[in-house]
Amino acid sequence: MSKGAEQVQGTAVRVMVVDDENLVREGLRRILQTFDGIEAVAGCSGSAAADQALLHRPDVVLLDLRMPDRDGLTVLADLRALPAPPAVALLTTFDAEEHLSAALRGGAAGFLLKDTPPAQLEYAIKELARGGSVLAPRLARTVVRHYAGTGAQGPGPAPSLSGSPAPELTGRERDVLALLADGLSNAEIGQRLFIGTTTVKDHVSALLVKLGVSNRVQAAVHAHRLGLVPADPLAGDTAGR
Repeated sequence: MSKGAEQVQGTAVRVMVVDDENLVREGLRRILQTFDGIEAVAGCSGSAAADQALLHRPDVVLLDLRMPDRDGLTVLADLRALPAPPAVALLTTFDAEEHLSAALRGGAAGFLLKDTPPAQLEYAIKELARGGSVLAPRLARTVVRHYAGTGAQGPGPAPSLSGSPAPELTGRERDVLALLADGLSNAEIGQRLFIGTTTVKDHVSALLVKLGVSNRVQAAVHAHRLGLVPADPLAGDTAGR
Protein backbone atom coordinates (compact mmCIF):
# COMPACT_ATOMS: atom_id res chain seq x y z
CA MET A 1 0.00 0.00 0.00
CA SER A 2 1.32 3.48 -0.84
CA LYS A 3 2.18 5.87 1.93
CA GLY A 4 -0.39 8.31 0.56
CA ALA A 5 -3.17 5.76 0.97
CA GLU A 6 -2.20 5.32 4.61
CA GLN A 7 -2.20 9.07 5.37
CA VAL A 8 -3.93 9.58 8.72
CA GLN A 9 -6.86 11.95 8.84
CA GLY A 10 -6.14 15.05 10.91
CA THR A 11 -2.38 15.10 10.28
CA ALA A 12 -0.64 17.38 7.80
CA VAL A 13 -0.09 15.94 4.33
CA ARG A 14 3.65 15.86 3.63
CA VAL A 15 4.46 16.97 0.08
CA MET A 16 7.71 16.84 -1.90
CA VAL A 17 8.22 18.81 -5.13
CA VAL A 18 10.50 17.35 -7.82
CA ASP A 19 11.46 19.74 -10.62
CA ASP A 20 14.75 20.55 -12.35
CA GLU A 21 14.17 24.32 -11.99
CA ASN A 22 14.83 25.73 -8.55
CA LEU A 23 12.53 28.70 -9.21
CA VAL A 24 9.62 26.36 -9.93
CA ARG A 25 10.35 24.27 -6.83
CA GLU A 26 10.47 27.30 -4.57
CA GLY A 27 7.37 28.83 -6.13
CA LEU A 28 5.37 25.66 -5.59
CA ARG A 29 6.64 25.26 -2.04
CA ARG A 30 5.52 28.80 -1.22
CA ILE A 31 2.05 28.05 -2.60
CA LEU A 32 1.87 24.76 -0.69
CA GLN A 33 2.72 26.48 2.58
CA THR A 34 -0.44 28.59 2.26
CA PHE A 35 -2.69 25.48 2.33
CA ASP A 36 -4.23 24.27 5.57
CA GLY A 37 -3.21 20.74 6.47
CA ILE A 38 -0.38 20.55 3.92
CA GLU A 39 3.36 20.73 4.65
CA ALA A 40 6.03 21.14 1.96
CA VAL A 41 8.80 18.95 3.34
CA ALA A 42 11.30 18.90 0.47
CA GLY A 43 12.14 20.06 -3.03
CA CYS A 44 14.76 18.55 -5.32
CA SER A 45 15.80 17.61 -8.84
CA GLY A 46 14.93 14.25 -10.39
CA SER A 47 18.30 12.66 -9.68
CA ALA A 48 17.88 13.24 -5.95
CA ALA A 49 14.19 12.30 -5.72
CA ALA A 50 14.47 8.74 -4.42
CA ASP A 51 17.03 9.64 -1.74
CA GLN A 52 15.02 12.69 -0.64
CA ALA A 53 11.83 10.62 -0.48
CA LEU A 54 13.54 8.10 1.78
CA LEU A 55 14.82 10.92 3.97
CA HIS A 56 11.65 13.01 4.24
CA ARG A 57 8.96 10.31 3.71
CA PRO A 58 6.42 12.47 1.84
CA ASP A 59 2.81 11.35 1.50
CA VAL A 60 2.52 13.00 -1.92
CA VAL A 61 5.07 13.89 -4.59
CA LEU A 62 4.46 16.49 -7.31
CA LEU A 63 6.79 15.40 -10.09
CA ASP A 64 7.77 17.31 -13.22
CA LEU A 65 7.50 15.12 -16.32
CA ARG A 66 10.26 16.65 -18.43
CA MET A 67 13.61 17.10 -16.70
CA PRO A 68 17.07 17.02 -18.31
CA ASP A 69 18.94 15.21 -15.56
CA ARG A 70 16.43 12.36 -15.11
CA ASP A 71 13.08 12.26 -16.89
CA GLY A 72 9.86 12.13 -14.91
CA LEU A 73 8.84 8.62 -15.97
CA THR A 74 12.19 7.23 -14.76
CA VAL A 75 11.87 9.12 -11.47
CA LEU A 76 8.31 7.80 -11.14
CA ALA A 77 9.67 4.25 -11.40
CA ASP A 78 12.31 5.06 -8.77
CA LEU A 79 9.67 6.39 -6.36
CA ARG A 80 7.24 3.52 -6.94
CA ALA A 81 10.04 1.05 -6.13
CA LEU A 82 10.51 2.47 -2.61
CA PRO A 83 9.40 0.34 0.35
CA ALA A 84 6.53 2.73 1.20
CA PRO A 85 6.00 4.65 -2.03
CA PRO A 86 4.30 8.05 -1.91
CA ALA A 87 1.36 8.93 -4.13
CA VAL A 88 2.80 10.61 -7.23
CA ALA A 89 1.14 13.16 -9.50
CA LEU A 90 2.89 14.23 -12.69
CA LEU A 91 2.97 18.02 -12.99
CA THR A 92 3.69 19.45 -16.42
CA THR A 93 2.76 21.79 -19.25
CA PHE A 94 3.10 18.93 -21.73
CA ASP A 95 -0.09 16.93 -22.23
CA ALA A 96 0.77 14.46 -25.01
CA GLU A 97 -1.41 11.37 -24.84
CA GLU A 98 1.49 8.90 -24.86
CA HIS A 99 2.96 10.48 -21.73
CA LEU A 100 -0.38 10.39 -19.94
CA SER A 101 -0.77 6.70 -20.65
CA ALA A 102 2.82 5.82 -19.75
CA ALA A 103 2.64 7.74 -16.47
CA LEU A 104 -0.57 6.07 -15.35
CA ARG A 105 0.69 2.63 -16.38
CA GLY A 106 3.80 3.37 -14.33
CA GLY A 107 1.77 3.92 -11.18
CA ALA A 108 1.13 7.66 -11.17
CA ALA A 109 -1.95 8.53 -9.13
CA GLY A 110 -2.68 11.63 -11.16
CA PHE A 111 -1.70 14.06 -13.86
CA LEU A 112 -1.91 17.83 -13.37
CA LEU A 113 -0.95 20.82 -15.45
CA LYS A 114 1.45 23.45 -14.13
CA ASP A 115 -1.21 26.13 -14.51
CA THR A 116 -3.57 24.28 -12.16
CA PRO A 117 -5.26 26.90 -9.93
CA PRO A 118 -4.15 26.77 -6.27
CA ALA A 119 -7.59 25.70 -5.01
CA GLN A 120 -7.60 22.71 -7.40
CA LEU A 121 -4.02 21.88 -6.45
CA GLU A 122 -4.94 21.82 -2.76
CA TYR A 123 -7.91 19.54 -3.47
CA ALA A 124 -5.74 17.25 -5.63
CA ILE A 125 -3.05 16.85 -2.97
CA LYS A 126 -5.58 15.97 -0.28
CA GLU A 127 -7.33 13.53 -2.61
CA LEU A 128 -4.00 11.86 -3.40
CA ALA A 129 -3.23 11.60 0.33
CA ARG A 130 -6.55 9.78 0.81
CA GLY A 131 -5.50 7.23 -1.80
CA GLY A 132 -7.52 8.73 -4.64
CA SER A 133 -6.67 9.57 -8.25
CA VAL A 134 -6.70 13.06 -9.76
CA LEU A 135 -6.66 14.40 -13.30
CA ALA A 136 -6.74 17.93 -14.64
CA PRO A 137 -10.09 18.49 -16.40
CA ARG A 138 -8.34 19.19 -19.73
CA LEU A 139 -6.65 15.79 -19.55
CA ALA A 140 -9.54 13.69 -18.24
CA ARG A 141 -11.08 12.83 -21.60
CA THR A 142 -7.73 11.83 -23.09
CA VAL A 143 -7.03 9.40 -20.24
CA VAL A 144 -10.55 7.97 -20.20
CA ARG A 145 -10.46 7.44 -23.97
CA HIS A 146 -7.11 5.67 -23.63
CA TYR A 147 -8.32 3.21 -21.02
CA ALA A 148 -11.71 2.69 -22.61
CA GLY A 149 -10.05 2.00 -25.97
CA THR A 150 -7.35 -0.39 -24.73
CA GLY A 151 -9.49 -2.50 -22.41
CA ALA A 152 -7.46 -1.55 -19.33
CA GLN A 153 -9.46 -0.78 -16.20
CA GLY A 154 -7.59 2.37 -15.17
CA PRO A 155 -5.14 2.87 -12.29
CA GLY A 156 -5.69 1.03 -9.03
CA PRO A 157 -6.94 -2.43 -8.00
CA ALA A 158 -8.85 -4.34 -10.65
CA PRO A 159 -12.59 -3.66 -10.50
CA SER A 160 -15.23 -6.35 -10.12
CA LEU A 161 -17.33 -5.19 -13.06
CA SER A 162 -16.52 -7.88 -15.65
CA GLY A 163 -19.64 -9.57 -16.94
CA SER A 164 -21.94 -7.50 -14.76
CA PRO A 165 -25.03 -5.76 -16.12
CA ALA A 166 -25.14 -1.98 -16.14
CA PRO A 167 -25.98 -0.82 -12.60
CA GLU A 168 -29.14 1.14 -11.93
CA LEU A 169 -28.27 4.76 -11.23
CA THR A 170 -30.50 7.59 -10.15
CA GLY A 171 -30.76 10.67 -12.34
CA ARG A 172 -28.61 12.62 -9.91
CA GLU A 173 -25.96 9.89 -9.86
CA ARG A 174 -25.81 10.04 -13.67
CA ASP A 175 -25.35 13.81 -13.49
CA VAL A 176 -22.52 13.43 -10.98
CA LEU A 177 -20.91 10.65 -13.02
CA ALA A 178 -20.90 12.70 -16.22
CA LEU A 179 -19.16 15.58 -14.47
CA LEU A 180 -16.75 13.22 -12.70
CA ALA A 181 -15.84 11.74 -16.10
CA ASP A 182 -15.14 15.27 -17.29
CA GLY A 183 -12.47 15.64 -14.58
CA LEU A 184 -14.30 17.98 -12.21
CA SER A 185 -13.61 17.99 -8.48
CA ASN A 186 -16.32 17.43 -5.89
CA ALA A 187 -16.52 21.16 -5.22
CA GLU A 188 -16.87 21.93 -8.93
CA ILE A 189 -19.53 19.25 -9.37
CA GLY A 190 -21.44 20.74 -6.44
CA GLN A 191 -21.30 24.19 -8.04
CA ARG A 192 -22.58 22.86 -11.36
CA LEU A 193 -25.43 20.92 -9.77
CA PHE A 194 -26.19 23.41 -6.97
CA ILE A 195 -25.65 20.83 -4.24
CA GLY A 196 -23.23 20.67 -1.30
CA THR A 197 -19.78 19.10 -1.49
CA THR A 198 -20.75 16.57 1.19
CA THR A 199 -23.71 15.49 -0.93
CA VAL A 200 -21.40 15.09 -3.94
CA LYS A 201 -19.04 12.93 -1.87
CA ASP A 202 -21.97 10.72 -0.89
CA HIS A 203 -22.98 10.32 -4.54
CA VAL A 204 -19.38 9.54 -5.60
CA SER A 205 -19.06 6.91 -2.86
CA ALA A 206 -22.32 5.31 -3.99
CA LEU A 207 -21.14 5.35 -7.61
CA LEU A 208 -17.87 3.57 -6.77
CA VAL A 209 -19.82 0.83 -5.00
CA LYS A 210 -22.41 0.46 -7.76
CA LEU A 211 -19.79 0.39 -10.52
CA GLY A 212 -17.55 -1.97 -8.54
CA VAL A 213 -14.48 0.24 -8.92
CA SER A 214 -11.93 1.74 -6.53
CA ASN A 215 -11.34 5.28 -7.81
CA ARG A 216 -12.70 8.12 -9.95
CA VAL A 217 -10.68 7.29 -13.06
CA GLN A 218 -11.96 3.70 -13.09
CA ALA A 219 -15.49 5.01 -12.56
CA ALA A 220 -15.21 7.28 -15.60
CA VAL A 221 -13.73 4.51 -17.77
CA HIS A 222 -16.39 1.97 -16.89
CA ALA A 223 -19.16 4.51 -17.23
CA HIS A 224 -18.10 5.00 -20.84
CA ARG A 225 -17.87 1.28 -21.50
CA LEU A 226 -21.34 0.69 -20.09
CA GLY A 227 -22.79 3.57 -22.09
CA LEU A 228 -23.80 5.42 -18.93
CA VAL A 229 -22.32 8.73 -20.12
CA PRO A 230 -21.63 10.13 -23.63
CA ALA A 231 -18.29 9.32 -25.27
CA ASP A 232 -17.38 13.02 -24.98
CA PRO A 233 -19.15 14.13 -21.79
CA LEU A 234 -20.51 17.68 -21.65
CA ALA A 235 -18.78 18.53 -24.90
CA GLY A 236 -20.89 21.62 -25.34
CA ASP A 237 -20.46 22.85 -21.78
CA THR A 238 -16.77 23.65 -21.49
CA ALA A 239 -16.54 27.21 -22.76
CA GLY A 240 -16.89 28.69 -19.31
CA ARG A 241 -13.90 26.82 -17.86
